[in-house]
Amino acid sequence: MTAPAAPATPSADRHARGLALLHEVAGPEGAGVLDGLAGIAPDLARLTVEFGYGDVYARPGLTLAQRQLVNVAALTALGTAAPQLRFHIDGALNVGVEPPAIVETVLHTAVYAGFPAALNGIAVAKAAFAARPGLDFTPVRSEADGEETLRERHERGLAALERVDGEAGERVVASLADIAPALADHIVDFAFADVYSRSALDLKTRELATVAACTALGTAGPQLRVHLHGLLNVGGTRQEAVETITQMAVYAGFPAALNGIAAAREVFAERDAAGRTGE
Repeated sequence: MTAPAAPATPSADRHARGLALLHEVAGPEGAGVLDGLAGIAPDLARLTVEFGYGDVYARPGLTLAQRQLVNVAALTALGTAAPQLRFHIDGALNVGVEPPAIVETVLHTAVYAGFPAALNGIAVAKAAFAARPGLDFTPVRSEADGEETLRERHERGLAALERVDGEAGERVVASLADIAPALADHIVDFAFADVYSRSALDLKTRELATVAACTALGTAGPQLRVHLHGLLNVGGTRQEAVETITQMAVYAGFPAALNGIAAAREVFAERDAAGRTGE
């Protein structure tokens, strides 16, 4: 007589839930990336499944597509995890993210982590796309209006800055006037007129990516606060902000996530004090 199956333990539930999500993101073959740990650190493989996917990815608040794009942003910004970036670019494709959105997310990080990080990220994306012969990808080229003057470009950047970051962003630009006005101009002209104004990503996705990158970098607390305001200004929610920062515990470590949550607490309190409680 066959003995009845033992009731599932919480750990077994977490593992099963995590493994199902890992397969959804990585596919049957991609999930085999953990097999190489069996001979040296099998518990690391188990913890990756149970915590990274069973605990964190399974939470509500972000879609799988959003989770993959914030990972792409964070891992590009960190610049130290090309294999994991490749894994999550593949995962983004698997859950329905279109290639232009992946490219744009990597491009966006040039503002926050520099051009070398973005260039290396694009190289990883290029390899991921090339490995899928049937992938339909046409690069998005945003041609500058040849009739636009430098002043018009600057005004367009100022309008984007106000729309996204509002008073917090304007304070940053104003604070540079007495020491580095050219840097203030570059923020407006490049970051906002050239990058934020591109159409391949909506503003909310850009701000989610920025929150992820600034949290993961761990060196951009003031900028993280500005862009937490920005995320809420463009339709993001507090839950989405907290979920993005929480996910960074998996990819950048708990200290980075804890510092990010401290920044979010300050931003939420500031908005509450100003009566901006609708997000």
